[in-house]
Amino acid sequence: MAIFTELVYSFNLKKGMEIEEEVLKPLIKDEMYIKAKNKSLNILSKADQSEKKIREKLSNEFEEDTIDKVIDFLKKNNFINDDILAQKIVNTNINLNRCGRNKIKQNLYNKGIDKQSINEAINDIDENAEFENAIYLAQKRYNRIKNEDKRKIYQKISQHLAYKGFNYDIIKRVLSKLLNTDEYDF
Repeated sequence: MAIFTELVYSFNLKKGMEIEEEVLKPLIKDEMYIKAKNKSLNILSKADQSEKKIREKLSNEFEEDTIDKVIDFLKKNNFINDDILAQKIVNTNINLNRCGRNKIKQNLYNKGIDKQSINEAINDIDENAEFENAIYLAQKRYNRIKNEDKRKIYQKISQHLAYKGFNYDIIKRVLSKLLNTDEYDF
């Protein structure tokens, strides 16, 4: 059978050597651990992942105790950290994608981030930055539809901002600022 060189040295194996069953079991266990570790590092080399996503991707091929051992290795060496990943996703969503709090929360959930890390990351969002993003997106949308009926403009912008994850209060403030109206003018 083929095995990793690392195991050949650690178990002092030689070609043609017969191996007892009690030696073979830990050998196979170590072999599976190395395969799982390599697969997880390969996955992480392409993109940051949450602990949950790594577990999902390893669960088809490896046993739970092997996965736990790999997760411990990844955490100990700081290859996975859900809190840092959540913060990166929040920063990207606020600064580049200009999303609202609700959309960011959904994106974090989709990435497999746990609820506690999601709540901590969401609480760190600056409300002024979120409002500025909403103004920016509303202005952009308004420039495309400014010749339409005022009701349609109001409806389309509010739908767009809701889709982008902004809450009702922010949408209301943005629309009153952008359209210089009260919400009751419609």
